[in-house]
Amino acid sequence: MFRTLFAAAALASAPLALSPAAFAQESAPTPATLSLSATGEVSLVPDQATVSAGVVTQGDSAADAVRANAQAMSRVFAELRRAGVAERDMQTSQLSVNPIYQSYDRSSSREQRITGYEARNTVSAMVRDIDEVGDVIDAVFEAGANTLNGVSFSSSEAEEAQDEARRRAVAELMALRDLYADAAGFQVVRLMSFSESGGGRPYPVMARTEAYSSDASTPVAAGELRISATVSAVWEIEG
Repeated sequence: MFRTLFAAAALASAPLALSPAAFAQESAPTPATLSLSATGEVSLVPDQATVSAGVVTQGDSAADAVRANAQAMSRVFAELRRAGVAERDMQTSQLSVNPIYQSYDRSSSREQRITGYEARNTVSAMVRDIDEVGDVIDAVFEAGANTLNGVSFSSSEAEEAQDEARRRAVAELMALRDLYADAAGFQVVRLMSFSESGGGRPYPVMARTEAYSSDASTPVAAGELRISATVSAVWEIEG
């Protein structure tokens, strides 16, 4: 029994010997890699727009300001419906009531007092016929709107264009990979990682210039949109 314990203790205290295969695996060099990125882009003409407009009113009291604002906005909503904008395409994007202050001097100290109230109400309306945008803008202002926060253009085919931009980005990425492999004389072993980053949101480019008659609706040039996709990949290579 003592001999068995002594042998076990001797074995436990002996230095660990690694096999040649384990040593080679532990000290294997990091593989060479190729990292590339590419961007695909698609241009398309917008076919719809979002108009953001509203009413700002003032009154001696908050109730007066809100009441006047509600009356004007009711006319704006009615005019939007008359212009063909569906209920699902109208959304209130801002509604606020704030006091109006006036500064004055009193006993050498500057004080403020409330002199009235201001109410703001803004609606975002999706116009699905791009040719009607100018007419819709004119209609809401004739109905009582007095603020225009902007017009943004979009396309009902944006998702399809986004997928096409991705295809173009991948095709460009693979072409770059093959170009570098051929020029540098190495072989691509395997794909190690692949990702998409940034981009994706349509952005406008310079609008086309068009002529309008003096009695035409508010001139609006839609220009075109560009949708992009950027992809990146890392491959293991060997020379």
